[in-house]
Amino acid sequence: MAPRYFTPKSDDGTVRVLQLTDCHLFADDEKDLLGVNTAKSFEAVVNAIKEQHFDYDFIAFTGDISQDYSVKSYQHFAKQISILEKPVFFLPGNHDDGPLMYRVFEDLGVNIAKNVITPKWQFVFLNSEVYAVPHGWIQRKQLDYAAFCSNRSPEQHMCLLVHHMPMLVGSRWLDTQTMHNFDEFNTYIHRINGVKAVVTGHIHQEFDETVRGIRYIATPSTSIQFTPKSNDFALDNLAPGWRYLNFNPNGTVDTVVYRLKDNIFIPNTDVEGY
Repeated sequence: MAPRYFTPKSDDGTVRVLQLTDCHLFADDEKDLLGVNTAKSFEAVVNAIKEQHFDYDFIAFTGDISQDYSVKSYQHFAKQISILEKPVFFLPGNHDDGPLMYRVFEDLGVNIAKNVITPKWQFVFLNSEVYAVPHGWIQRKQLDYAAFCSNRSPEQHMCLLVHHMPMLVGSRWLDTQTMHNFDEFNTYIHRINGVKAVVTGHIHQEFDETVRGIRYIATPSTSIQFTPKSNDFALDNLAPGWRYLNFNPNGTVDTVVYRLKDNIFIPNTDVEGY
């Protein structure tokens, strides 16, 4: 599919994006992940967003839509996200079946474009999935595609979206599951004109750090949360969340994380992994 073009409603060209990530849905929407029914937590997040009446231009979902690689899990996602009545773009996570997603989502109303272009910003959705293993790896052709998009529209600021965080986050167990060739990723993107931000999922927690002029941002999951800075696997009792981002015409980004106000989605903290 050709890139989708948007004309933001704001006069100055600001782009407003809703980021959701890591809902971990199952074919059976009664199943839970470590004590949290992921279908219900995702539904609660979508309903909370709908009730707040925030204005945004599109939804970016940064991976791990599924937990069991099933068609039904993607059907559940498409049905639920359609409630928000906004364009939806996605990328695969380590619990997803990337080829399957690209086959089924277009017919389910989820956009399969990997490059979203607006007057001042463009967004490139990259794939770091290594099928059925936790860690990520970015292939050179993905980076070359980002460079191609920059060369095609050199006047725009760029945001790269990818599932795996391309840096360490100070959590010993989680840092074994990062993008394993993040040095290559970070070296390459500094050679691409206009890259201002990298937006990710996977780490199930808030993260916001600027390194060498590029802002790295990660977002809480709509399901379970991981405890920051933990040496061993640990679940947090914080509520499922989401993030709003304003991409300003001058190349800066303003962002706020929101969480469910009444958290009934408490995980089983006795588990040692998943």
